[in-house]
Amino acid sequence: MIKKKIYYHHTDCGGVVYYANYLNFLEEARTEFFAEKGFSIKELSENGTLFVVARQEVDYKSPAVYGDILEIKTKVAEMSAVKIIFENEIYNQNSQLLTKAKTILVCVDKNLKPQAIPSDIRSKFL
Repeated sequence: MIKKKIYYHHTDCGGVVYYANYLNFLEEARTEFFAEKGFSIKELSENGTLFVVARQEVDYKSPAVYGDILEIKTKVAEMSAVKIIFENEIYNQNSQLLTKAKTILVCVDKNLKPQAIPSDIRSKFL
């Protein structure tokens, strides 16, 4: 789980968080999820284990606005040999659900060819 403060630059002309910014928030939450489990995305990629987004689903329930403090919850919903399905929920400081998302990551090598998720990642994520 991460917390994210909404600044003016996150918003659009209507005063709400621009929809594409949620993708950045989800990326940050996944990166922190990896870190909490003891993995550095940078070190993994330097050693030939990369994760790419194969699919992204976002359901916008209610807008976030300037000044909100968001809580972004991340969990692994499912894993196969080469993919991880993450689910996220984003809440505001009033515990109102704003966004639900599902991200499918595929593990690839430096040539962007699918490869098995390393066993140490599998064991810590499950």
